[in-house]
Amino acid sequence: MNNSTKNIGTSAAAFSICLVLVVLVCIVFGQVISFDFVNFDDGSYVYANPQISNGITLDGIKWILTHPHSANWHPLTSFSHMLDCQIYELNPFGPHLTNLLLHNAVVLAFFFVLRAMTGSVWRSAVTAALFAIHPLRAESVAWVSERKDLLSGLFFMVTLCAYLRYTRRPFSLLRYSSVAALFIAGLLSKSMLVTLPFVLLLLDFWPLERFRSEKPTRLILEKVPLIIISALFCGVTVWAQRDAIASTEALPFGWRVENAAVSYLVYIKQLIVPSGLAALYPVREGLFPVWQIVGAVVFLVAITGIVLRKIKTCPALFTGWFWYLGMLIPVVGILQVGSQAHADRYTYLPQIGLVMAVVWLIGDWADSRRRRIAASVVSAALLCVLTIAGRAQTGMWKNGTALWTRTLAHTENNPVAHSNFGALLLVEGDPDGAIEQFEKSIQLNAGRAEVFNNLAAAYAEKGRYAEAVRAAEIALALAEKRCDPAIIEAIRARREEYRSNLPR
Repeated sequence: MNNSTKNIGTSAAAFSICLVLVVLVCIVFGQVISFDFVNFDDGSYVYANPQISNGITLDGIKWILTHPHSANWHPLTSFSHMLDCQIYELNPFGPHLTNLLLHNAVVLAFFFVLRAMTGSVWRSAVTAALFAIHPLRAESVAWVSERKDLLSGLFFMVTLCAYLRYTRRPFSLLRYSSVAALFIAGLLSKSMLVTLPFVLLLLDFWPLERFRSEKPTRLILEKVPLIIISALFCGVTVWAQRDAIASTEALPFGWRVENAAVSYLVYIKQLIVPSGLAALYPVREGLFPVWQIVGAVVFLVAITGIVLRKIKTCPALFTGWFWYLGMLIPVVGILQVGSQAHADRYTYLPQIGLVMAVVWLIGDWADSRRRRIAASVVSAALLCVLTIAGRAQTGMWKNGTALWTRTLAHTENNPVAHSNFGALLLVEGDPDGAIEQFEKSIQLNAGRAEVFNNLAAAYAEKGRYAEAVRAAEIALALAEKRCDPAIIEAIRARREEYRSNLPR
């Protein structure tokens, strides 16, 4: 067979694989185009934020460049939301369609760059497919507010493509500049990509095998400009999230380290058994049981030891395992942002490392025809199971009711979920149900002004104005501790409105 015939065959296989990947993604996530917005950040990200919902305006562009957006500074992501509003106005079909298209693009780009780096078509295809439709992807694809995962993921993959091109002419300033520019674009979409220089070093080890031909010091020095860019964006991120970062009083450093160790294990468990997934996993009270911490640390150390022992015979294990460990560092909770212990969305890029490592390990094991058939059958069966599970998990995001009902069914002691469900019920005209949810939220956490403010509104809907005034006064006292003038004035105005309805 001549080279041209081989190329045609390879191209046909790649085209067929791409078609299958797109079909799988659409089977699992195509339903999102009929989904609604949810009352979980979608308001501040899109429909209740005039800087975004008004579409592309000069004032809006100035705002996304100079202000944090929902405790993040990601102007490219914010601009993509503005563009959606410009094209589709406030029809949720538009942003959901964009998310679907972006995820497809990420999956295809990942397949192509992995195939180009490794030379293995079918292992790359299986890795891309497992990544594409796993139920853990549902949060990133079906939630409008998680556009940042998808956009940054696409820039991440394109940066890897540019880096691969650079390694073929490693002294090309133009090619290096393209890597840096795409990296910056990714960081402008989501700052979690700060670990990309580390990932590039891992790829230098395997599959690019640059450590065989280059000195390690040179490969490290080569990443210094990218590391400097990462450091700058780390500073910007801390600035943008300054109001959302939990204090060490609220969450002691010891708890954060424990939660980080356990979270690494939780994400592995969710990868293997993706059941009980939820929109928000609440922070647990108090320290973790000793057995849980010891078990997590022993497991992580043991796997790391095995990976290091196999470094020569299976280098993919080394790259994949440390890809997973390294990419999770920004979101593992040492610098705690938000009220979640861990989150499905954080696995979007990090778990690629685990999937890649396992696929290559099994591929190396399948060195005979019988084993290859067994591996193929297992892979096909697994993809079928993940397709069904992924589609079911995605359905959780179709509207706020489905989201919070499922989340409360799969988690315990979740004050934010109760509060958000209550806010949804209040808007939908069910003040009794809203009051029940707000009271459950307050029993778990009595320190959130917005919950008391919403409870006051629910009491007022029922004509219980005395209780509404009391709830508003508690909300006002809590808001004054946060020193937010706009919120304080709004609560005061509501309190006076409730007082005016009291019997005289």
